[in-house]
Amino acid sequence: MVQQDEAGRRRAAVVAGETALGIELGSTRIKACLVDGDGTPLASGSHAWENRFEDGTWTYSLDAVEAGLRDCYARLVDDVEARYGVRPTTYGALGVSAMMHGYLAFDADGEPLVPFRTWRNTSTGPAAAELTELLGYNVPLRWSVAHWYQAILDAEPHAAHVASLTTLAGYVHRRLTGRHVLGVGDASGMFPVDPATRDYDQALLALVDERAATHRAGPKLAELLPEVLVAGDDAGRLTAEGAAWLDPSGALAPGVLLCPPEGDAGTGMVATNAVAPRTGNVSAGTSIFAMVVLERPLGGVHHELDLVTTPAGDLVAMVHCNNGASELDAWAGLLGELAAAVGSDAGPDDVFGALFRAALDGDADGGGLLAYNYLAGEPITGLAEGRPLVVRTPGSRLTLANFARTQVYGAFGTLALGMRVLAAEGVAIDGMLAHGGMFRTAGVAQRMLAAAIDAPVSVGRTAGEGGAWGIAVLAGFARDRASGTASGSADGVAGHDLGAYLRDHVFASAQIETVAPDPADVAGFAAYLDRYAAGLAVERAAVAALPARTEGEDPA
Repeated sequence: MVQQDEAGRRRAAVVAGETALGIELGSTRIKACLVDGDGTPLASGSHAWENRFEDGTWTYSLDAVEAGLRDCYARLVDDVEARYGVRPTTYGALGVSAMMHGYLAFDADGEPLVPFRTWRNTSTGPAAAELTELLGYNVPLRWSVAHWYQAILDAEPHAAHVASLTTLAGYVHRRLTGRHVLGVGDASGMFPVDPATRDYDQALLALVDERAATHRAGPKLAELLPEVLVAGDDAGRLTAEGAAWLDPSGALAPGVLLCPPEGDAGTGMVATNAVAPRTGNVSAGTSIFAMVVLERPLGGVHHELDLVTTPAGDLVAMVHCNNGASELDAWAGLLGELAAAVGSDAGPDDVFGALFRAALDGDADGGGLLAYNYLAGEPITGLAEGRPLVVRTPGSRLTLANFARTQVYGAFGTLALGMRVLAAEGVAIDGMLAHGGMFRTAGVAQRMLAAAIDAPVSVGRTAGEGGAWGIAVLAGFARDRASGTASGSADGVAGHDLGAYLRDHVFASAQIETVAPDPADVAGFAAYLDRYAAGLAVERAAVAALPARTEGEDPA
């Protein structure tokens, strides 16, 4: 009866639109997550997609964005109907998140000028270096301003016609609402944000405008960038055109409130309740990045560290690695083919779980093996291109357990190098919260990450939900702010504190499992990381010796 009553309550919430919908466009999957008033997941939908390497650029077509969003949303609606017997037509709020950074440039008519250049591209070296020196602020290769300025330096014909710049989340949000806005966390990956104003740093904007003017005449950068909003702000309403774009069936009604569109880094912080100083999170997917909320600015400029913000605008140090779990997925796929060849009916999740569990039995240092997950370039280690490698010496111990452990270690290797820089800055971390698909297999990636960063790592019940759940929670926060019920405490007093809202409203009864670093694993990973750093010479040699194949290229 309790279960029936609960299902009835959820059905009523769906019918009344007392829900929040989050949609995140990740690197390999577009996911939608529907939640109720306290953030409990009600239903989900997803669409698999992949980036393409075309004409030397990592990209997704905007047609693929539209088709993927529609398919994902349709699957979400189907899941709601399967669970509760109704098809939603409205929501209390909606939010969009996507992979951060990159370059989406549009002309005055809103038409794209060049294909979407994703965060994975590393072709902006001269621009990033010049801007970093000019601003005294690390401008990573993937930041939008680096792509924009590189286009100016290269005298690309389209650069003279740019009328607006945005991120993927900002693009989708504009299609849904007509508003050219961005959440402060995502905006901080386009151009440096001043934490005091929670807006673009005006002094740094002036420096860039002055430098850009020496190369071309054109609008100021501030005129191109989206308006910056913070968590809880009203970011517009779903228009009739936006509703039809997302749901061609015509069932979705316009008028839904949207929260500020955010990047996957910001939604990862929300999904792990890591928005307060001395907290941090690790998001593990196609890329892997760590976010640590700072108590004070860093003492120097480090190319390994981005300075971005939480969705509320607080300063965050970010260690962003272009390469994450994709190589692990590839090896799991190969082993799955082997299992099928010998007659096993094990599914992909079974193979992935078995590979991960085997890692627990590996030698603490990986038995002398090395694994590099570099499918793309890796700015932290100075590589413009990558080559996935497994390296071993004649004296190493090649076992499944050691192979599995070094593949997991390899996914965290570059991240650990960046975290060493944070440690040298004296940044204190009370603990890290982790989310993403790597953490679905209980206790494995969590334990290895604790060894890699030598700090406790926590995983919550939403670890597998990730950013789609995080942006749904941000949508719920905006809805409650708009209605005056958002609270920093349990008494319902309206407030602006995202951290308090998460702590008291969303995570009050969250189930969290924390793993402390095992001293033997810490020592073993440290030995592995020393070999990993030394072995980067092999990676560089492989890049020089083995040209990358462009998709569709004749292997002959």
